[in-house]
Amino acid sequence: MSLIKQLWLAIIAILLVALFGSLVVAVSGSRAYIEKEILIKNADNANALALSMSQMPDKDEVTLELLISAQFDTGHYRKIQLLDTEGRPIIRRVSSTPEDTGVPGWFRELVAFEVPAGTAVIQDGWQQLGTLQLESAHGFAYQSLWQSTLRMAAWFVAAGALSLLIAYLLVRQIRTPLKTLTRQANDIGQRRFTVAPLPRTLELREVSDAMNRLSESVREMLQRESEQIDRLRRQLLHDSVTGALTREAFIDRLNYSLEQQGESSYGVVAMIRATDLAALNERRGHLHTNGVLSDLCQRLTAIADAHGEGYVGRLNGSDFALMLCGNVDESWARERLDDNLSTLAEQNAPVLRLPAALATYHHGQERTTLMAALDGALSLSESRPGQAIESCHNVEQETLYRSRAEWRSSLVDAMEHGVLLGQYPVLDRRGQLLHHEAPARLNIKGEWRQAGVFMPWIARLRLHDSLDIKVIDAALDTIHHHRQPLGINLSHAAITQPNVVIALQQRLSARPDSAPFLWIEVPESIARSDLESFRYLCQSLAPFGCHLGMEHVGAAFRQLGDLQDLGLSYIKIDATLCRGVSERPEQQTILRGMATLCHSLAIQAIAEGIDEDRDIDTLFDLGLDGVTGPAVSARMETDRHA
Repeated sequence: MSLIKQLWLAIIAILLVALFGSLVVAVSGSRAYIEKEILIKNADNANALALSMSQMPDKDEVTLELLISAQFDTGHYRKIQLLDTEGRPIIRRVSSTPEDTGVPGWFRELVAFEVPAGTAVIQDGWQQLGTLQLESAHGFAYQSLWQSTLRMAAWFVAAGALSLLIAYLLVRQIRTPLKTLTRQANDIGQRRFTVAPLPRTLELREVSDAMNRLSESVREMLQRESEQIDRLRRQLLHDSVTGALTREAFIDRLNYSLEQQGESSYGVVAMIRATDLAALNERRGHLHTNGVLSDLCQRLTAIADAHGEGYVGRLNGSDFALMLCGNVDESWARERLDDNLSTLAEQNAPVLRLPAALATYHHGQERTTLMAALDGALSLSESRPGQAIESCHNVEQETLYRSRAEWRSSLVDAMEHGVLLGQYPVLDRRGQLLHHEAPARLNIKGEWRQAGVFMPWIARLRLHDSLDIKVIDAALDTIHHHRQPLGINLSHAAITQPNVVIALQQRLSARPDSAPFLWIEVPESIARSDLESFRYLCQSLAPFGCHLGMEHVGAAFRQLGDLQDLGLSYIKIDATLCRGVSERPEQQTILRGMATLCHSLAIQAIAEGIDEDRDIDTLFDLGLDGVTGPAVSARMETDRHA
C-alpha cells in the first residue's frame, strides 16, 4: 500500500473516531441532562399535587379522583396514581395514547430514558392518607434530543468534510513533490539526469536538493567527458589553424553523401583558393596569414550554419571546400559566397585573391569526376581578373522534367500511388537485426527512383510534409504485416510543420502495437539549429514507445548531455568517424569514449556508412551497439546464403 493511501486511511480513521466520539459524548451528556430535568419535574409536580390534596378539607375518593384527573388532563404525563398506606392503588390514571413525535424507534431504544417516578405523601391531618406517584411523558424529551442529535451530526459532517478538504490540500502539497521525486528517480534510473523544483516541505526539500545535486554533478561530469571527446575529434578531423575539416575527413564526408540516399545526398559544393599566401606571409607575417585563413574558414562556416547543414574543409595549404547539403538555392549560395570572399579579399588587397568554383552534386555521382570539374573551374576562375566565381555546368544531374509544373505533377502523382521503402540492415554485435533503414523511393516515369533523384525537387516545391506522411503510412503498413523494426527519416523541414507531428501521433494512436517497431531519426543539424522543434517532437512521441534518434552525429555530440532528458534512444555516428577505424587508433579512442558516454545516458551508439568488413568487428570491440552500411548489408547477405 502506498504512503499516500496509508496517510489517507489514518486521516479518515482519526476523523471518524473524533467525530463519532464527540457525537456520542454530546448525546450522552444531553440525555443525562434531560433525565435530570424530567426527574426534577416529576418530583416537583408530585409534591405540588400532594400538597394540594393534603390541604383539601374533604378527602373523599371522588374528590381526589377529580383532582388527579384534572392534573392528568392539563399536563403531559404517562401515569399518575394514588396508593394507600399498604401500597394498593386507590386511583390510577395511565395514558393510553401512543406518543407520535417522529423519532425513530431505534433511537428511542438506544437512548431510552430511565427516570424514576416522582413520589409524595398525602396527609389527612396527622395521619398518612396515601402516597402519590407521578411520571411525566418522555415524547417531547425524545423529540428534543433527536433534533439536537441531528443538528450535532450535521455539524460534525460539515466539520468532517471541511477537515477532509484541508487534509486533501495538505496531502496534495505532499503528493506533488513526491510525484516529482518519483519522476526524477525514474529519470535517473533511465539515465536522464533532470533537475526538479524544490518543494516547500523541509524533509522533502532536503531529499530533492540532494537528488538535484546528484543530477547536476553527473550532468557536469558527462559534459566534461563529451567536451573532451569533442576536443579529440577536432584534433583528429579538423585543421589546427583554421578549424576546418582535414582533407581526408572532408573527402570521406563527400564520399558518404554521394553514396547515401538521404537529404545530404544532393546539394552544392564550392572550392575556394587563397592565392599568393607566400607574398601575404612575407609582407604581413605568419600570424596575420593564419588569421586570414581562420577568418576565411569562419566565413564559410557561417554560410554553412545559415543554410542548416554544411561542412567546411581544408584540402591543402591554400584550397578550401564548402559543402551545403540538401536543398540549396545556387544563386543564394553564390551571392553569400561572393559577398564574404570579396570583403575578405578587399581587406587584404592587393596581395590576396580568393577565386572560387561552384557545382551541384547528387547521389551516385563520381567523386573524382566532381573534384576534377571543380579543379578545372577553379583554375579558370583564378585566371580571370578580380573576384570571380565559376560554375561547373558539366556535372549537372540528368533532368527528368523541364519545368516545375511537370515535376510537381509527377511527384504528387507518384506519392498518391504509394512510396516504396528500401531495406538496409542495422545489426548488433550478435548479428541480430536492430532495424532496417528504409529510405523512400518514388515511381517516376515507370522506374523506382532513389531519394537523390527527387529530393531536390521535393525541397524546392515544399512537399516535405506530404512525403513524410506517406513514408510514415508505408512504414506502419510494413511493420503491421511483417512485424519487423523499421527506421525512417523525417526531414528537418517537415518536423517544423505541426501537421506532420500531429499526423504521426494520430497514426501511432491508431496502431499502438506497431509503435515499438518504429525507429525515427532526424538529421544532426536539427540539434544545432532548431532544438525546440526537436524537443517538441520528442515530447509528442514519448507516450507511444517508438525509438527516436539522430543521424550523422559528429559536431553535435557535445550537445548530447542537453538532449538526453528528451528520451533519445540512439544516435548514428557520422561515417567520417567510423570508416577505416581498424587502421586509425586515434579514431578508436574517440569512438570508445563516445560509446561509453552514450551508454552512461542509456543511448545506443550505432556506426553508419561502414564500407569495409574488417571495421565491423573493430567497432563492436570499441563498445558500439550497432553498425550499418554497405559492408553490413554484404555480410548479412553472405550469412543468409551460407
